[in-house]
Amino acid sequence: MKLGELERMSVDDLWKLHLAVGEALAVKMAAEKDVLEGRLKRLKAKPNLERRIAKSERRGYPPVFPKYRNPDDPSETWAGRGRQPRWLAEQLRSGKKVDDFRIEMAAE
Repeated sequence: MKLGELERMSVDDLWKLHLAVGEALAVKMAAEKDVLEGRLKRLKAKPNLERRIAKSERRGYPPVFPKYRNPDDPSETWAGRGRQPRWLAEQLRSGKKVDDFRIEMAAE
């Protein structure tokens, strides 16, 4: 349908055409939605082997050796990662420095 034909139509005819186009669009959109939902269901039904493998084969991390030791209780150590332990925070508030608690590594 060309623009000239639309301009010659009455308002009632244009309104009927508008309703017919709306109904046709609704039918086509519903059909397209059904097709897309079917595809989505098929995708969800397939097991994703890559994800399953990735979760089961999580890489291990090497052990982190302690770098700092509490002089009052040598069993308390800290690797320097994460939040500072209470014993170290207390010592730092009293004016000492972090390097005062560093564990000296023996030369191999």
